[in-house]
Amino acid sequence: MKAMTMTLSVLTLALLLTSPVHASDMDRIAVAADGKTTAAQVSAVAARSPYFLIVDPTGTLIEAIDNPYHDAAKRAGSAVVPFLAQRGVTVVVAGEFGKHMVQAMKAGGIAYVTFRGSVDAAIKKVLEAGIQPPQ
Repeated sequence: MKAMTMTLSVLTLALLLTSPVHASDMDRIAVAADGKTTAAQVSAVAARSPYFLIVDPTGTLIEAIDNPYHDAAKRAGSAVVPFLAQRGVTVVVAGEFGKHMVQAMKAGGIAYVTFRGSVDAAIKKVLEAGIQPPQ
């Protein structure tokens, strides 16, 4: 009985410490976008953008996802950060960020970049600058 309890405790601890994102999925860039392609414009406000385009560290588009908090009544920024973090996002790009989203990103170790223009140009800027999440 004691061995079984110990085994369950170890398994529970392992599950708590294991992130749902694999190491190979880390260091992704999320660009708040007005459309689902990299030709779209960067959205003016991050938390209320219609879409997020997720790219890998080489700039390859992985997925275009609808922002489920686009029409949230309050605190969309606080809600969207964990949503992006679950996808391995470590850098977010948008036209601007609200204070609640900035606070959530700082707390979560996610870097952010303000940018106006196309998603393609934003990705290029982030990759050339070598922007890394805060330590």
